Formats: sequence, structure tokens, C-alpha cells
Amino acid sequence: MHLVVLAILLLALIFGPQLWARSVLSRYSQHQERYPGNGAEFARHLLSKCGLEAVKVEKTTLGDHYDPTDRCVRLSEANFDGKSLTAVTVAAHEVGHAIQHQQGDPKLLLRGKLVRIAQVTEKAGSLAMFAVPLLVGVTRAPSAGILMFLIGLASLGVSALVHLVTLPVEWDASFGKAMPLIKAGQYLTPTEERAAKKILRACAFTYLAASLSSLLNIWRWIRFLRR
Repeated sequence: MHLVVLAILLLALIFGPQLWARSVLSRYSQHQERYPGNGAEFARHLLSKCGLEAVKVEKTTLGDHYDPTDRCVRLSEANFDGKSLTAVTVAAHEVGHAIQHQQGDPKLLLRGKLVRIAQVTEKAGSLAMFAVPLLVGVTRAPSAGILMFLIGLASLGVSALVHLVTLPVEWDASFGKAMPLIKAGQYLTPTEERAAKKILRACAFTYLAASLSSLLNIWRWIRFLRR
């Protein structure tokens, strides 16, 4: 019974923030004619205001993000073309990442390095984890299996670390960069500002959920290999 309750709590912690974020983003995605521009135009305005004219704004199908390599704010179609509270808030958030990049934020730089490492280690780690039983069976050497297991576990650890580092980066982009810009420009009413904070909090907690999911995955592999 206790295990069932624990499993339900874990599922709520992992999937709850994602469902909450989707609900909040959808709630504030209605078209608002009073906004003078769409998400892309708002991002361009904020970038210019911050002296970041060299940073591009593009439409993407890969989700809203800032690309530090190309120096580009990329917005999904809904947020690029949309005139909604969600669109302008998400646009401001991604501009926040561009500001972090300009300022050489160490957390953002660390995340970038970890992401590049994780892209390599995740593939190698997954192969290593599945190769453990086969390698031990062929070589009859438990030490070989232990080595492969440690390689796989390390790769999962890098992924978990990426998510843990991402949370403070996202929080700063939202509440350290985007919200001060929004407040200073008085672009939103007080009621809309409170709603914008709700949008940003909901998105931030999805990264916390991703961290918990990564840690749970590590624990699951350890239990599996201890059997």
C-alpha cells in the first residue's frame, strides 16, 4: 500500500507540473487585440531596447528557445505570430536568455557545456547499460559489467545534472531578466503581470519535474541491476 502511495506521489511530482504548465499556457493564449505586436515583434522590441540588435528572432518547430550559438531567439508558431499574454511572456523569457548570454552568465555557459556532453554520453550510456548482461555473459568477468554499468550510470547522472542546472537558469531568465523588463516598460496591466508570473512559474517547474524524472531513472536502473 505504501509503495502504491509513493508511486502516485512520484507520478504527480513528475507529470503534475507539465499538465499545470499546459493548462496555464492554454488559458492565456487567447488573442488580445490591444497588444501592439505579436510575440516576435515584442521579442525584437525588447532585444533592441537592450542593445541586442545582432540577435535574430525566428520561427521554429522545435519549441521556444534561445540558441546561443546562432545568437537567435526562436519561437513556436503560436508564440511567434500570436498576440496573447502567453506569446509576449514567452518571448520576454527567451529574450532573458539572450541577456544572460550577453552578460556571460556562468550558469548559462555551464548548462551549454553540459548539454553538449549529455548529447554524447546519453547515447553511449544507453548502449552501455543494455550491454552489461551480454558482456558479463560473454566474458564471465563481473568487473567488465561493473565498468559498463558505471559508464551508463555516469551518463544518466550528466542528464540529471543538466536538468538541475537548467532550473536556476530558467528562473533567472524569467524573474531576473524578463519580468523587470516587462515592469519597466509597463507593457502589461497589474492583473496581466500577475498572470505572466504564473505562466513563468508553471514553465519553470516543468524543469524541476524533469530533474526528478532523471533521478528516478537512475534509481530504477540501480534497482534493476541489483536484482
